[in-house]
Amino acid sequence: MGGWLLFGAVVCTLSGLLPEGWGAEQAEAARKVVQRTAAPYPELARSMALQGVVKLEVVVSPDGSVKDVQIKGGHPVLSQAAINSVRRWKWEASAHESHEIVEVKFMPE
Repeated sequence: MGGWLLFGAVVCTLSGLLPEGWGAEQAEAARKVVQRTAAPYPELARSMALQGVVKLEVVVSPDGSVKDVQIKGGHPVLSQAAINSVRRWKWEASAHESHEIVEVKFMPE
């Protein structure tokens, strides 16, 4: 049961859904992103007026680089742009590999 609480706290924390201060212990288990690249809004998505969130599970190596990315949800037209962007992100170093849940939001400009 505790694992699901941690998972929920990480997802909510990354997506900004938790009230400030709630779940602080659980949120600290997630590694911090130290370098983030914005995902470009795909031209096809713009022409279709698509918007939404792509949810990804990212395997982060101990050195903070991205080892693998898996799509967990979101529109297929937006997914590849989200993956390409997250693959360039850098997390803080850690003693072990970790699995991070990331949500990338796409809104037309």
